Parts: sequence; structure tokens; C-alpha cells
Amino acid sequence: MDKIWLIAQREYLTRVRKKSFIIMSLIGPLLTVALFAVPILIASLSDKDKTVAVADAGNLFSQQLPEAKEDLRFVRVSPELAKAKQEFKAGKYEALVYIPKLDLANPTGFQVFSRKGLSVTLERDINRVINQEVENQRLAQSGIARATLDRLKADVDLQTVSLSEDGERSSSTGVSTGIAYLCGFLIYMFIFIYGVQIMRGVMEEKTSRIVEVVISTVKPFQLMMGKVLGIAGVGLTQLTLWVVLSIGINSAIAGSISPEKIMQSRVDRTTAMVRTDTPAEKAAKKETNVAAKMVTALHNANLNVPLLVGCFLFYFLGGYLFYGSLFGAIGSAVDNDTDTQQFMLPVTMPLILTFVVSQAILTTNPNGTVAVWMSMIPFTSPIAMMMRLPFGGVPMWQLGVSMVLLVAGFVATTWLAGRIYRVGILMYGKKVTYGELSKWMFYKG
Repeated sequence: MDKIWLIAQREYLTRVRKKSFIIMSLIGPLLTVALFAVPILIASLSDKDKTVAVADAGNLFSQQLPEAKEDLRFVRVSPELAKAKQEFKAGKYEALVYIPKLDLANPTGFQVFSRKGLSVTLERDINRVINQEVENQRLAQSGIARATLDRLKADVDLQTVSLSEDGERSSSTGVSTGIAYLCGFLIYMFIFIYGVQIMRGVMEEKTSRIVEVVISTVKPFQLMMGKVLGIAGVGLTQLTLWVVLSIGINSAIAGSISPEKIMQSRVDRTTAMVRTDTPAEKAAKKETNVAAKMVTALHNANLNVPLLVGCFLFYFLGGYLFYGSLFGAIGSAVDNDTDTQQFMLPVTMPLILTFVVSQAILTTNPNGTVAVWMSMIPFTSPIAMMMRLPFGGVPMWQLGVSMVLLVAGFVATTWLAGRIYRVGILMYGKKVTYGELSKWMFYKG
């Protein structure tokens, strides 16, 4: 164990002292935030007030044009198409909508003109307001007012409650799904990134012949275990830094754009007079309500946080140790990156399969037969079980059996990888096949 500890310590310190590790640990959370924030920022900067000209030859909007909403407004131009096109070219309009004389039973012949190309969002907005006005006129012909129809519509706020042996517990399917995907993705990413590091590290030592000197003082199995444990420590360190920095960044952002501050800033800007909100204020209030609903959903999810955190750390490490030894065995069996492809696919296929199945089965039926079996098999359990736990209802015996099998799988794969490692680490210039690997497992000595 002393030799394994020394190797793990050397692997750990060598990697955490690299500038690339320090830089990625610091900017990793910022890159994650930027991944979601930059597209929104670009979209907000690119959005500008759009004015759409309406040539209403069919008198569809005879009473009034659609109300201006957020950054979109409509203006009336000549109903004659030729004159309307001239006005469109002379003005600064985003698009020209031509409404022909139409039959409400079969409204056809609508046209939209633009200078370069119509955006999907603008086309959807124009299509929505035209469809709504056609519906309004059809309702009027039928003697039904739009207000009456709107009153008949319902928007029920459904509260989900989990019934278990521990009693009733409120839940949120959306929050559970988000946490399930987050946990599964982190484990998936960690296994791939640091598993490949083990493989490349073994390959570098093998091709540079450094390993020939090292194994004169330690056994190949001890060398492999030291690498696996040392790089595991590197991954945990980086994950901890990401979590701490992400919490700090999230707290700073939440403190500046919290729903309460948004509402307070709007109250400060309003006058004492009672007046109708502008479209921009309505949109802002709607966004605030959405944010408030998200906060409420997180609060009402009533997740078992200690259980989730403990299980995440277990499957996080267990999945890495299970696959890390296999990646080490692959690195010892080959001499270059090209040769790793034939062995990488069988090892990584269960992980990829779990992610493919997760969207169709694991998150839609987390307690179904497929989900239960995938959460038991060590090849798929690190991701599958963590995608089941946020939904609740996982019996403790299933969780216990899954953990025991994962530990047993780690011991088995470590032994198997050690048998391959002790032979492959000194094998040079030979194309290895699966048949050759099977022979290495049973070599004596």
C-alpha cells in the first residue's frame, strides 16, 4: 500500500501543479455559465424593434392592427400590393404582409415579403397574429366572443406528490429530470476525461520506456492502481473547485438579478398613478413570474439532498474506478492512439447506451424493469442509478445491491486489467487482438 500511495501522490501532484489544471479549474465554471449566458446575450443584443407593414386588401384587420408586443409592431400601408411594395422598399420595414380578399372558411393567398430572409421567430409571430384574427372573425360569425372562449380555457397548476413508506412527499418532475441529467452528465464526462488521462499516461510511460525502470521496484498492478487513485484525486479536486466557484458565481448573479430585486426596481420606476402596463413591462413581469415559478419548483421538489450528494460521490468515484482500470489496461496493450479505437468502443458503449436509453426510458419510467436492471449492472449503474434517485421511490435494497455489485465489479475489473497490464506494459511493436488479450489474462507469474 505504501508504494501505491507514493505512486498516487506523484500522479496527483504532477497534474495539479500544471498550469492547464489551475486555469481550467478557475475558468471552468465561467465557461459553463458562458455556455448558457452568451447565446441569450447575443440574442438580446441582436433583437431590435421590428416594424411589419400590413397591406390589408381583405380587411382582416379592419378595426385595428395587432397590438404591439415587446419588440414587434405593425403599421398599415396601401392595400394595393404594387403600392405596398413601393412603400416597403422606401421605408425601414422588417417585412411586408399582404392579406388578400379571403374566405374565412378557406383563408389562402397570404404572402410575406422581406429584404433578405425572414427569421423563424418573426415568421412565427406573423403567422400567430393572422391565425388569431381569423379565429376571432370565425368566432364572431358563430356568435361567440373571444373573451368568452378565453374564460372557458383552463391552466391548472398540477402539484405532484410521491407516496412512499416514509409518507407523502411533494415532488417536481421537471426539477428531478434536470438534476438526473446533470448528475448523469457529470459522471459521464468525468469517466471519459480522466479515464483517457489514465490511458494516455500509461501509453506515454510505455513508449518512452520509463516503465521498464519503474517496474523494477514496484509491481505492475501497484503502478496501475497508483495511477487510477492519483488521477481520481485530481478529478475530485477539480470537481470540488468547480462546485465551490459555481456556487459563488451563482450567488453573485442571483443577488443582482433575483426576482425580488427585479420587482422592486419596477416598483421604484412606476408613478403613484394607476395606469396600464406597457407591453415591455408586461413581458418583464411575465419573465419574473417564470423565475419565481422556477424557484418555487426547486423549493417544492423536496429532494433528499443528503442521499443524492452521498450517492453521487459514491457512483462518481465507483464509476471512475470501474472504468479507469479498463482504460489503463487499454493503454498498456497498445503503442499509439490509432490502436486504441478497436478497444475503446466495447468499453465506452455501455456509457453511451445509458445516455441514449436515459431520454427514452430512465427519466420517463425511472422505476421500470429496464431502469432497475440498468441501475444494477456495474457497466451502467453509475449513470442509471443517479438518473433514478432524483425521482424517488428507489427501494433501499436496490440501492444497496447496486453499490455492492459496483464495488465487486471494480475489484473484478481491476484484477482483470492487472493481468493485462503486467504483460502489455512490456509489449512493444505488436498489434494486439482480443484473442491475444484473453491469453494474457491466464499467463502465470
